[in-house]
Amino acid sequence: MESLAPAHFAPETVYLNTAATGLVPAPAVAAMTEAATAFSLGRPGAEDHFPVVEAVRAAFARLVGVPARQVATGGSAAVFCGLVAQSLPEGSEVLCAEGDFSSLVNPFHVRPGLGVRTVPLEEVAGAVRPGTALVAVSAVQSADGRIADLGAITAAARAHGARTLVDISQAAGWLPVDAGAYDFTVCVGYKWLMGPRGTAFLTVPEDLGGLTPVFAGWVAGENPWDSTYGKVSLARSARRYDENPALLPYAGALGGLRLIEELGTERIAAHDRALAERFRAGLAALGHRPVAAPDSAVVSVPGLGHAAERLAAEGVRVSARAGGLRASFHLYNSATDVDRVLKTLS
Repeated sequence: MESLAPAHFAPETVYLNTAATGLVPAPAVAAMTEAATAFSLGRPGAEDHFPVVEAVRAAFARLVGVPARQVATGGSAAVFCGLVAQSLPEGSEVLCAEGDFSSLVNPFHVRPGLGVRTVPLEEVAGAVRPGTALVAVSAVQSADGRIADLGAITAAARAHGARTLVDISQAAGWLPVDAGAYDFTVCVGYKWLMGPRGTAFLTVPEDLGGLTPVFAGWVAGENPWDSTYGKVSLARSARRYDENPALLPYAGALGGLRLIEELGTERIAAHDRALAERFRAGLAALGHRPVAAPDSAVVSVPGLGHAAERLAAEGVRVSARAGGLRASFHLYNSATDVDRVLKTLS
C-alpha cells in the first residue's frame, strides 16, 4: 500500500503524527513562498487577502457539505468555541465528553454563568436532558482516536431542544463529514487538511445561529473595504464571525484542500483506515493492546507513551498523549511506514 500523493510530499522521517500536525504539500509551500515574496517586494495587491480567503472558504465548504455563506474563517478553533460560549444565555448547561480536547471544552468552563457537565464519551447521547442547552463534542477524540456516535448524540440533542457543537479537527480531511447535520462545527486547518497553522473554520446554520459577534472587526463587514472606520454593517453571512486572517497560512491552505478534493474523502478514509488496521494487527502480535477505536485513523496504545522519544531518535514521528503512544495515518503514509514503526517497537 503506497502513499496516495508521493509527488507532493518528501518527509525526512517516518511521519505518523498527523493528529498533531499534518504535512504541508509542496504546492502549498510554493503558494506561501510566492505570497511572502510578493509582500517582500511590495507588489500591488499583495495586501488584499480576500480572494484567497474566499477560495479557501469555498473549498472547505465543499468538503463539509455546506454553502460557503455558512462558513466563517479565522485562526483558532478555541476562539470560535469562545464565540459560541459567549453567546449562550446565563445559566445554560453545556454537556461535554470526559477528556475531550481543551480548545473545545475550556471556553465553556471559563465563561461565568454556565454549567458544564462531563460524562464518558460513550454516555453523551444518554446524558442529554431537558435543560441541556448545548452538546459540545469532538467527532474523533484527539487522545485516542475514538469516534463519537454523532447520530445518536444529535438525535438526543434534538429531542431535548439542545444545540450541537462538533469539533471536526480530527475528522475533516479523512473522515466524511456533513457539517449541516449539526448546529455548529469548528475545525483547524493544520491537521488532516494539511494546511499551515493559522487557519480555522466555523460552520453555522442557515440562519447564522444567532451568535453574538463579540470580536467583529472590519473583515466582518458586508463590504470589508468600506468597513475600516466607525461602526461596521455586519455581513449577511457567516463572514460576520470572521477573524482577520493571516495571509500566508491562507495562501497555503488551498494546497491541502485541493488535494483532498482531488483524491476524494472516501478513498482517503479507506487508505488511512487500512494502514491503522495494519498497525493494530502488528501491535497485537507484539503483545500490545491499543484503545478500541475501530475504523479510526488514529491508534493509541495505553502506557506506551514513553516509547515516543525512542522512536523519534530512530526517525519515527509519533506522539505521546494522555500516557499513550499515539500514531495517526494519512494519505502520505504507506505500509512501509507501518512496518518501520512496528520493527522499531519490537
